Amino acid sequence: MKRCVTRVERYAAAVSPHPRPATGRLFDPFAMPSSLPAYPLLWFVNPRAAPDAPYGEAQREILSLPAAQEARAEITGWPGYHPTPLRPLDGLAASAGIGALWYKDEAGRFGLGSFKALGGAYAVLRLLQRELGAGEPAGQRIDAEELAAGALRDLTRAITVTCATDGNHGRSVAWGAGWFGCRCVIYIHEGVSVGRESAIAAYGAEVVRVPGSYDDAVRVAAEAAERHGRFVISDTSYPGYMEVPKEVMQGYSVMVAEAMEQLPAAHRPTHLFVQGGVGGLAAAVCAHLWEAWGRERPRLAVVEPERADALFRSARAGRPVVAEGDLNTIMAGLSCGEVSLLAWEILKTGADAFLTIPDDAAKHTMRLLAAGVEGDAPLVAGESGVAGLAGLLCALGDGAAREALGLGADSRVLVIGSEGATDPALYKDIVGRKPEEVCPP
Repeated sequence: MKRCVTRVERYAAAVSPHPRPATGRLFDPFAMPSSLPAYPLLWFVNPRAAPDAPYGEAQREILSLPAAQEARAEITGWPGYHPTPLRPLDGLAASAGIGALWYKDEAGRFGLGSFKALGGAYAVLRLLQRELGAGEPAGQRIDAEELAAGALRDLTRAITVTCATDGNHGRSVAWGAGWFGCRCVIYIHEGVSVGRESAIAAYGAEVVRVPGSYDDAVRVAAEAAERHGRFVISDTSYPGYMEVPKEVMQGYSVMVAEAMEQLPAAHRPTHLFVQGGVGGLAAAVCAHLWEAWGRERPRLAVVEPERADALFRSARAGRPVVAEGDLNTIMAGLSCGEVSLLAWEILKTGADAFLTIPDDAAKHTMRLLAAGVEGDAPLVAGESGVAGLAGLLCALGDGAAREALGLGADSRVLVIGSEGATDPALYKDIVGRKPEEVCPP
């Protein structure tokens, strides 16, 4: 027992980029089934969480149910729309010692492979409606079908949208731009894989690779937009740029509304583990459930890579904090060093806990899903897409974290499988099989 714990401690010291807070404990390798090995975990219970507070006007200025209903009415009318499945993972739940586990599988969303399809493209549409509808009668809006048909192509081609991306958001923006007929320039940082770069370019976007991190690419994209008169469609907000990210996040709420309808009516989740990144997804999920379910909403835990933990650091500091240093992680969609200010306004009191996990935990969770556990059907899930589930499994193996988060045999947990194999080559390297070998078409 003593020798095994020592090995885990040495591993934790080697991979952790910052000191372990007093609230963090090591994953107990003897507390989990053999299929769920030990990984170091950092966790922090949010002392500012307000589970009994009503969803207030300040939050509604950012995200609201009426705006969510408007987004849903629009997006559900798009060609190829269908609700993504909510998959019960009964075998993994039993193996992990909890009552129920649901996985919202976004791998098939509009053929783009991730939930981001809902946000970027919707924000492109809303931008074009504002720009081209400025002279239209009050209350009259240019619709998506009209734009997609090319009726206003001469006007839309004069508009260029742009953004920085780790991959999935840029793919959504490029897809929306191509569909609605405007030009598109996407900025990627040096850590974005060639596979994800090619997937963006396939939608007709110009792709520009810049040195540095995602946050560096955000700044380069904003500066170029200012010089060239482009419109930034970003999933993160910063001083002077707030309105479009609201629409991006509001698009994500379509996924939340679907999940609410798919969950068993008599068995709402007690917990929700969701990916971090800049915070847009977590804030969208938190806001929708907070306004809809109030104090009956599940406890929310936000999960990040240990090397890109801006939300974790911000929660500990009580204010937005930048995660500096090497942000490189296989969870590419979460490789962000700065939080979205709008998302932080929701999460600073709406999130109950923050966790960080190493890359190896995400890799192992991908393999677990691909194999299926105790009769569960195999699932294809990408590196960022499994972060919430990986965080849950790590928390279940940490006695103190499990107790602090109220996890037990009666817990019912919802996780967001936010992407499929958006980089098939990397997926095969990690899992050992191609996506189509795991789940044949």
